Amino acid sequence: MANRLKSGVFPTRRVSRTLTGLVAATIGGFGGLSVAAPHAWGGLAPPEQVFLYDVMFRRPDMHWANADAALAYGYGVCDKIRGGHPYAQIAGDLKADFQTPDEYLASYIISDAAQQLCPELIWQLRNSAEGYTSPPAQ
Repeated sequence: MANRLKSGVFPTRRVSRTLTGLVAATIGGFGGLSVAAPHAWGGLAPPEQVFLYDVMFRRPDMHWANADAALAYGYGVCDKIRGGHPYAQIAGDLKADFQTPDEYLASYIISDAAQQLCPELIWQLRNSAEGYTSPPAQ
């Protein structure tokens, strides 16, 4: 195409106007989609859907029986936080439930449950985790 521009097959002004129009139409088209999307979905997905996406699709190694089981476990984590259980105990319970020593997995599930299903308890969870250090690797 560069050779055609130099040879005059495509006049430079015509190409630049065409490209400008194409870019504007593309941006306008995508801009219209981004403006329409919040109205279609209410702006954000419900917290339960976000939690399910995070623990079922981002972490397929979890092997949940179904979505209800994943949600029940997440709300169970919230109940433990609400009940004043320290982070270390909640993480220990999770690792025992899933038979894994994976600290990252425990932290991921606990923090995602708190952020999505019981955000009012985030500070309580953070305070209970103060000074927590993961146990040494075995």
